[in-house]
Amino acid sequence: MSLPRQVSIAVIGAGGVGKAFLSQLAKLTTNLSRSPSTPTHLSLIWLSTSKKALYHADYKTLNNWESELSASSTTPLPPAELAEYLVKAPGKVVLVDNTSNQDVADSYPLFLKKGISIVTPNKKAFSSTFSLWTSIFDAAGNGKGNGGYVFHESSVGAGLPVISTLKELVETGDEVVKIEGVFSGTMSFLFNSFQPTSGSGGGKFSAEVKKAKDLGYTEPDPRDDLNGLDVARKLTILARLAGLEVESPTSFPVQSLIPKELESCTSGDDFLARLPEFDGQMDELKAAAEKEGKVVRFVGSVNVPKGEVKVGLEKFDKSHPIAALKGSDNIIAFYTKRYGDNPLIIQGAGAGGEVTAMGVTGDLIKVLRLLQ
Repeated sequence: MSLPRQVSIAVIGAGGVGKAFLSQLAKLTTNLSRSPSTPTHLSLIWLSTSKKALYHADYKTLNNWESELSASSTTPLPPAELAEYLVKAPGKVVLVDNTSNQDVADSYPLFLKKGISIVTPNKKAFSSTFSLWTSIFDAAGNGKGNGGYVFHESSVGAGLPVISTLKELVETGDEVVKIEGVFSGTMSFLFNSFQPTSGSGGGKFSAEVKKAKDLGYTEPDPRDDLNGLDVARKLTILARLAGLEVESPTSFPVQSLIPKELESCTSGDDFLARLPEFDGQMDELKAAAEKEGKVVRFVGSVNVPKGEVKVGLEKFDKSHPIAALKGSDNIIAFYTKRYGDNPLIIQGAGAGGEVTAMGVTGDLIKVLRLLQ
């Protein structure tokens, strides 16, 4: 299959993941242009952050984007106007959305219908309302439509091949019975240090939360991790891919680790200052698990036959793969008809700019293969 000669690339988001992706894109551009059979020329024609945009009316390639973006005083176009701009660009167009922006996510069907392909780690596009999910795949060329292609490997498990594996299981006719795992690098790190499987037990829960924040594992406000919503979004995506019509990440039980009394704290710092008052509750959970020779972990699970999805704390034997995780690793186990009692397990770094960007770049390569 011959690759297209020219593909225009538009990138939204130049933070941690965005910067890592742009550096991977530069290498990919060089490699593809040197292909002896069908050289492909990737041209970065749009780059925007939440406040600034960099682009030219004549679709000239952006070469010195870092210095030009910081000097730019141009504000980004709203999604509908951006779609109009991109649709007239030379060759095929791929939009890379490296944000978690809901407005951009809501516009995916619009971009896809215009033949613009999308690659993204944006969980909100695939975990908000079921109707948005349906609209996206009704429009996409790799869904039911004949528009652009859409891939979102990095929306679950960063660079780990979680989504592609699940899709392959389903598409080859295997029956997925259960999906279970640790889906948050933050929660993984937190509980691996709060109750390690070997050696002495970790520190107080509040101290471990503070340590995780100081090391950069949590969001600036740790409550954004502790409320369980990040994991719930990922579970929503996997449940839908497994065939369940999950309405939203708040339509099933999600255990929040934020004490009721601290939900109204005015800031993350205020929350951290008061969290030690509630260490007793977590100490009790830890002691109860220890008595059974188990450890506490924050997990998500999808029971496909029962149509049940849940997120929260569970106890595991110390020999269980979920208990034995190290650092901030993710682990996802697929229990299926074919794999029987021994699940197919995917494990590794589930967070971080470089690995997340790798999933996005991998998706871009998939789109380039499909574009003719």
